[in-house]
Amino acid sequence: MKQVTNTVLMVRPVAFRMNEQTAINNYFQEDLALKNEEINKKAQQEFDQFVLKLKSVGVNVLVLDDDKELDTPDSIFPNNWVSTHENGNVALYPMYAENRRRERREEFFNVLEDSGFQINNIVDYTEAEEESIFLEGTGSIILDRVNEKAYCALSARADEDLFIEFCEDFEFLPVIFNAYQTVEGKRLPIYHTNVMMCVAEEFCVICLDSIDDKKERKFVINQLKESGKEIIAISEKQMHQFAGNLLQVVNDKGVNILVMSKSAHLSLNDGQIKSITKYCEIVSSDLETIETCGGGSARCMMAEIFLPKA
Repeated sequence: MKQVTNTVLMVRPVAFRMNEQTAINNYFQEDLALKNEEINKKAQQEFDQFVLKLKSVGVNVLVLDDDKELDTPDSIFPNNWVSTHENGNVALYPMYAENRRRERREEFFNVLEDSGFQINNIVDYTEAEEESIFLEGTGSIILDRVNEKAYCALSARADEDLFIEFCEDFEFLPVIFNAYQTVEGKRLPIYHTNVMMCVAEEFCVICLDSIDDKKERKFVINQLKESGKEIIAISEKQMHQFAGNLLQVVNDKGVNILVMSKSAHLSLNDGQIKSITKYCEIVSSDLETIETCGGGSARCMMAEIFLPKA
């Protein structure tokens, strides 16, 4: 079992904007006083630059163009509706926002199969949407694939029972907790686990301050330590610069790379950077428009491909 892959699939936006349906409980989103066309143009520039950067360091990037007819402002974040696994299984997830459900497209799988990947089985959880039950892929679930653990901060987009069902189906030990952020003086649930933690091969970057319950915090720390991970703690302020929304990948020469946005990179202190670079290189790219309007960052933009080759 591998923790990192060298292939990611990314969706180039055509109608990116601040999604009014997700802003209800994604407190990372902010309104830019720009026309939607201008926002999408800036997002496309950031996306293209990001793809070029990843390719230049030897990461295999597959790109699918979004379909304008679908009007899917958040299609740039495919990791929320799909995950792929080494045994050839693919999971499809129920999405909180109705306009995000249109992101699930056959073309995504066509790109994979055209690139020589094999899909053996699709495990479809999307019927849960009819009961207003949601679990948003590797946004809600952080997978430690090697140690067969799955971490999940419960929220309106991460249902506990469905998460446990996923863990049973995919043979992961569930690590369940609650994570919060301060919004206008109130402690409110963080919408996705992957903004507050990232599990890499040998370490974990995590905002422990967001886990208010001491027992839960200790439980998460113990699970990480038991798996041999060095814990690199970030502050809530750094989390708001997307310093938890990171993904470790491996390039064509076998070098591990931690991918993040420029704002995340700039927010890290010397000690944190030193801890990370003991294990891997850092690659960052400017994603300011995408982060501000979309409330998601580098990790959300990459669907990891772990499927076997056909």
